[in-house]
Amino acid sequence: MKFSHEWIEKNPWLLLVMVVLVVSVGGLVEIVPLFFQKSTTEPVAGLKPYSALQLAGRDVYVREGCYNCHSQMIRPFRAETERYGHYSVAGEFVYDRPFQWGSKRTGPDLARVGGRYSDEWHRVHLNNPRDVVPESNMPGYPWLATAKLNPLEGASKMRALKKLGHPYTEEEIGQAAQTLADKTEQDALIAYLQGMGTQIKAKR
Repeated sequence: MKFSHEWIEKNPWLLLVMVVLVVSVGGLVEIVPLFFQKSTTEPVAGLKPYSALQLAGRDVYVREGCYNCHSQMIRPFRAETERYGHYSVAGEFVYDRPFQWGSKRTGPDLARVGGRYSDEWHRVHLNNPRDVVPESNMPGYPWLATAKLNPLEGASKMRALKKLGHPYTEEEIGQAAQTLADKTEQDALIAYLQGMGTQIKAKR
């Protein structure tokens, strides 16, 4: 029997096996080396895992779908680095599960938003974005200012992440409930936003 390209295409099961084999090998060749590159598995200098308040804020960020309009990945192109700051590096995101990379930008990229505005600016912006950015089409999130956090959830999240390798201390975990007491979802979201991209300072 002649072994040819046409013969392979006429045997769907053989074709399927060969496609799976090629995709598997290709995927392994691309993915496996990343686990051995320190630049992708080790945190950048000064990076710390999210605090209990930032973790809660990140949950709010994901729940409200902020990633649908805002990316957190600055690509290494001049047009992006001049606008947003230093391009994103893998070591900044070792404590993100899942990371919020992407290319969807109905709103600006938020990778370096930390420290760029005051807490009060963020409060006004979250309540009604057009009060600070008149042309904004972002919806307001005023209910976050009155929605209280559950203080008991912080410790359990941190313990789960510790099992995954996040370097939380027992003291930090023990203080989680006190940290979240009387805090609102808006407080948490602002804490998360203010921590974004602060490990690598923007080059201006």
